[in-house]
Amino acid sequence: MSDPERAMLLSVHPRFATAILAGTKTVEVRRQRVAAPPGTPVLLYATAPTMAIVGMARIASVQVASPREVWSANRTSAGISRREYDEYMSGAAQASGLSLEEPITFEDPVPLAALRASASFHPPQSYRYLTSQDLRGMAAVTSEAGAALRGVLKDLAPA
Repeated sequence: MSDPERAMLLSVHPRFATAILAGTKTVEVRRQRVAAPPGTPVLLYATAPTMAIVGMARIASVQVASPREVWSANRTSAGISRREYDEYMSGAAQASGLSLEEPITFEDPVPLAALRASASFHPPQSYRYLTSQDLRGMAAVTSEAGAALRGVLKDLAPA
């Protein structure tokens, strides 16, 4: 993908979304290689039962290494127990630790129903990149909850 204005849409469990937005979880771990430059905006989609985009952050850095190395470097910032981490990483050859900064909580989360009504939105299983075209579609949410999303995305997806 060669879109310089891309963002990442990251699906996380609600407890992790809450911790990221509170600043107590500053590293999100993934089982696969993540290639995103520092400064990339990350929209946080909280999975069921929340099912909404609840906020955003920016990538400060990405570490790609073995699961053991990622845990060793990030265990105090990952907001997950060693047992949970080992279960999640079981069978993975590599892992990524996404260091997140500048969390912003949306005052009004953008619910899945509103996103689907305005565009062909499908939350990812793990994460996916969004182009400026994707962002414009998401910014078209007409509900009151979409106002926060439009405000945040206006610089990423110029009209």
